[in-house]
Amino acid sequence: MTVGEERDVGTAAAWEALGGAPELVERVRYTGSGNLGEGPLPVRELARATVGVCALAAGELAAVRAGGAAGDVPPLVVDEAAVATAFVSERHLRVAGRAPVTFAPLSGFWRATDGWVRTHANYPHHEAALARALRLPSPAPEALRAAVAGRPAVEVQEVVYGAGGLAVAVAGRYGDPQPLVETVRTTGERGRVLGGAPSGRPVAGVRVLDLTRVIAGPVATRTLGLLGADVLRIDPPGLPEADDAYADTGFGKRSALLDLARAGDRAVFEELLAGADVVVTGYRPGALERYGLGAADLLERWPGLVVAELCAWGWRAAGPWAGRRGFDSLVQAGYGIAAACAGPDGAPGVLPAQALDHGTGFLVAAGVMRALAEGGGRGLRFSLAGTASWLVRGLSPTGVRAGGVGYSAEPWLRETGSGYGVLRHAASPFGEWAAGPSRWGTDRALWLPR
Repeated sequence: MTVGEERDVGTAAAWEALGGAPELVERVRYTGSGNLGEGPLPVRELARATVGVCALAAGELAAVRAGGAAGDVPPLVVDEAAVATAFVSERHLRVAGRAPVTFAPLSGFWRATDGWVRTHANYPHHEAALARALRLPSPAPEALRAAVAGRPAVEVQEVVYGAGGLAVAVAGRYGDPQPLVETVRTTGERGRVLGGAPSGRPVAGVRVLDLTRVIAGPVATRTLGLLGADVLRIDPPGLPEADDAYADTGFGKRSALLDLARAGDRAVFEELLAGADVVVTGYRPGALERYGLGAADLLERWPGLVVAELCAWGWRAAGPWAGRRGFDSLVQAGYGIAAACAGPDGAPGVLPAQALDHGTGFLVAAGVMRALAEGGGRGLRFSLAGTASWLVRGLSPTGVRAGGVGYSAEPWLRETGSGYGVLRHAASPFGEWAAGPSRWGTDRALWLPR
């Protein structure tokens, strides 16, 4: 959609899923072009719609905090070149001049006796589990290729998952429908009353406790941080984050380590919860419940909170998938997207961006801001599978503009100092971060003064 058109269908659908007033969609216009239009699925439409509704939610929250009505949103323009650059931020990242490692040697597609398997072994513990499950003589691609070649795809999937690793049989059809957004609980309690906010920073003064990892959740929280929130990410000390991943997604937040099995650390965490306005979680269903930190537990104790939960396979996933770990690449494989993107030789393909991750991240940020604008006291659910379901069923290419015409990422790349050295990185579609990320886990576990 170019400037002057009335509404974008994808933006309208996403905004409706978030519970927004339909007439506000007309406030968003798109300009420019990116390079996300390649392939059989409408990734460009997903990308701009998710950023568009995030812009709308920010405008709505700013209007409410300024004392106006939710509908007092000024016209908004989203540049698709900025969107396209942000959606592949991990590819543009340079850490002190070095290109990051995006996929480890044992992460990828492997031919089985009856199809293909996608593995994810970027983290050392997942690589070790994969090698152990398949009894690899060495952690080398050749060994993995030989091990998978002699087994059916689903057998490899189940053996690896059973050992704590990550492997998914490439599905030949799309998975079951999943909702894009679910509001699972509204408590009726208002959160802390938010006063006015500085121009351009609608989430200023809001405290966001970030319990997410890898891309989708961290994209959501770095966006909220850019828009003014005090974002504090908490991780367990025994589960290190990859430096390159945090260098990309650690903008706009601080990072601390707490072991919730230790009484002292748990007490610190409880103090953080008591001071939080928003909690964003990205662990698989059931993982936080054993600590009494599921959404129902949190909203029972602090009914004014906004709690946004994110998972891979969807909250309505059947059977063993409901509680399994997953990443964007695995959901693409298991949901039928990799098969839809197959090349002429039949080998599975991928989307032109990790669009399930980035798109879901912007949706989570939008959902949080909408909930804040309506007073808090809400539990929301998102999933990579829900975004995948929307991509394959709820969107269609607009055909308005050829993707990539005149596109260059350079105007949207920046250099910023960080705890990892100078970073070259993608800018946010919403503006500039004041500083680069600290090193993962090196900040103090406390809130900044309001």
